[in-house]
Amino acid sequence: MLGRMTRNYVVRAIEPEVVAQLRRFDDARRPPRLSTDAEGGAPLRCCLRRSEAGEPLALVSYAPLRRWAAATGADPGPYDEVGPVFIHAEPCPGAPADGAFPTGMHLGPRVLRAYDDQGRIVRGELVPSLGPGTADAAIAEMFGDPAVALLHVRAVGFGCFMHEIRRG
Repeated sequence: MLGRMTRNYVVRAIEPEVVAQLRRFDDARRPPRLSTDAEGGAPLRCCLRRSEAGEPLALVSYAPLRRWAAATGADPGPYDEVGPVFIHAEPCPGAPADGAFPTGMHLGPRVLRAYDDQGRIVRGELVPSLGPGTADAAIAEMFGDPAVALLHVRAVGFGCFMHEIRRG
């Protein structure tokens, strides 16, 4: 399991073996769209950091609930959505294991989307900031509901999946 323990939750990047598969064909069964990031700043879901200028990237379609549902026996039905995410075009070291919440991924407001044990949306909360000190409180509040099995962090402007958070 690729994750980082922070307090009572685990922040998860996309698993390295899944990233490797996405580099061949994505969850929409298409090849990745390769590019070089001229300016930097793209949120990378493989290592939970922002890209640097000149890095080769792959834009892929990713179904964030699909593998969790298969492993747990959940049936998310129509919540098994597929959306765009950036990953490194070539293998990278993955997310660091230092236990810190990836605040560099979150430069603006985010949505915390809570799912139950069947992968159905329980609730969503707009969070103005997931910076140091605010992430723990927002996540603890969401996990205070026993119906919440996992959280997805989503960008507000585009609705893109940023990363997953599970109970620790």
